This record gives sequence, structure tokens and C-alpha cells, in this order.
Amino acid sequence: MKYKDYYDTLGVPRSATQDDIKKAYRKLARKYHPDVSKAADAEPRFKEINEANEVLRDPEKRAAYDQMGSNWKAGQEFQPPPNWDAGFEFRSGGPGGGFGGGSPFGADFDPSDFFESLFGRGARGGHGGGGASARRSVSTQGEDHRAKALIDLEDAYRGAERSIVLRVPKETPDGRVALEERRLDVHIPRGIRPGQQLRLARQGAPGGNGGPPGDLYLEIAFNAHPLFKVEGADVYVELPVAPWEAALGATVDAPTPEGTVQLTIPKGSAQGRKLRLKARGLPATRAGGTAGDLYVVLTIALPPADTAGAREAYESQAKAFSSFDPRASLAGGA
Repeated sequence: MKYKDYYDTLGVPRSATQDDIKKAYRKLARKYHPDVSKAADAEPRFKEINEANEVLRDPEKRAAYDQMGSNWKAGQEFQPPPNWDAGFEFRSGGPGGGFGGGSPFGADFDPSDFFESLFGRGARGGHGGGGASARRSVSTQGEDHRAKALIDLEDAYRGAERSIVLRVPKETPDGRVALEERRLDVHIPRGIRPGQQLRLARQGAPGGNGGPPGDLYLEIAFNAHPLFKVEGADVYVELPVAPWEAALGATVDAPTPEGTVQLTIPKGSAQGRKLRLKARGLPATRAGGTAGDLYVVLTIALPPADTAGAREAYESQAKAFSSFDPRASLAGGA
């Protein structure tokens, strides 16, 4: 997938005001509209211009896009960094979940893979004020907001009280986009899974004319861990073992998110063998629920042949296992 520089597409600097973006879009849209332009590339250019405007005209999408920085150039291979949108607060939907509102381009707006990887296919429009009901002088409930928060794996095992900071994109009076911060105290329940949401009542947008605020839905994701990987409710860890431990069997110390345990390595274990520790993955979220499992994946750690004694030991093994062919399984595979 190729990176798209939306600022370059519209011919504006990253410091452009929202009004600058609007003017640049209108100028280019008139120039490349397929019903007007005679240029051979009018249609694809018009699509690119519409997509760039769809992002940069909306303070939320623009702030999220800017968060990734300007380290990529148009046309470079690109994948969104993991949890790139964490810590942002958006109107209901947000990156990856579809922004609210209808697209000004209607069915003609055909988002690229790059756009969808950041904002989701439903992420159209969503910028501007409320409809007729919001303009009437009646109380209206505030809009729900969404955000993603990163927690540590250990928080999900034990439960925790955490203070999180969310950044809210706002358009400033001079027409630029700035980020306001707010801090929330959040209870992390024991056993929460990646992708699950916490509902924070009345922490969304303010209501209109004295109406109640909306809610904030906080999607949980995990910080990268140096040892453990999480898949659903299951947790995986790689455990290095010596060749003789794998061949002869052994009892070794193995790490878990709740501390070290004694683990029996069955004799004859091979590289990649998975040992399952039942119910030692993420805890059950409620009484009677099902906990995940912890999978220990064995890797064979070879000692270096960096001394005379070590080289002699390897030479002895070569003689003892002279009939062993580690590539026997490849015979006839070519």
C-alpha cells in the first residue's frame, strides 16, 4: 500500500488553515472535474483531490493524519503503525470505525486502501454542526465520543485504576487545528480483552440547551510487551531451552504475567512446540466466565562454539550423531 501525502495533493503546506484548504480544494475541483476538464488524468486526479479534502477539511481526521508525522513521502510503501490513533478523542466512530455524517461526494466518493486503513470505509463527512433538531431551542443530548486507550497487560490480569490523557482535535479561531488535552480517571476491570470498550457515562460531548452530555466509549488496546503477545484471551511467550533440555526433558523456570512458574519440558521436544498452561491467559471477565490460556512456545538456544572445550563438545556430537540428517525432510521437495 502506498502512502498518500494529502497536503501535496492539494498543494498546501502542513501549516495551512482550514480556509486555505477549502480554497485549494475548490480551485482544483473546478480544474479537474471530469465534466469540465479535458485532461486525460482528470478523473483519477479528481478522486485524489476529493479524498485529500475529505481528510484535511475535518479537524479530527486531519489531526489523526498529522499524528503519524511527515516522515513518509507520497508513493512510499506504508502500513499504519500499531495503535497509531490511541489517545485521540473523536466523535462517535473515529479512525477505523467510521466518522458520522454524510459525505458531500455521496456515492461518487471511492476511498483508497490508504484512506480505509486509517479511517475505515464508512469514514465520510462528519464535519459541521447539528441538524434542524439541534438548531431548535430544545434540550438535546450530547453526541457520544470514542477513543482508544493503551494499558499494560498486567493491568488486565489484576485490574487497575489509571489516569489517562485524551487529545481532542479542535479548530482554532485562526482556522488551524490544535489539540486540547483532558485527563480522566478510569477503572480497568480485571480480565478485559483487547478491543473491548468501557462506557464512561456523560463524558462525551456536552448537550445542547442544557441537555445531558453524551457518553465516551473507550476502546482498550495493550502496550507492546517485551515478553508476551496477546491473541484474544490467550497469551503467548517464547521460552528458550538448551538442546539437551529439549532432547532429554527438564524442569525450568518459565515467565507468566503473574510470576515465574516451574514448567516441565517433555523429552524429545522440538523447536516451536507449544506447551499449554490452562487458564493462565487473561482472566475471566465475570464469575463463571472462561479464562484464556497461556501458551509457552519453545525455541532451541544453541551455545556458542567460542572456546576449545565448546568446539570439542560439538565435534563429539557430530561423531555421535553422524547418521542424523537434519535436512532429511527436504529430500524430494525441490
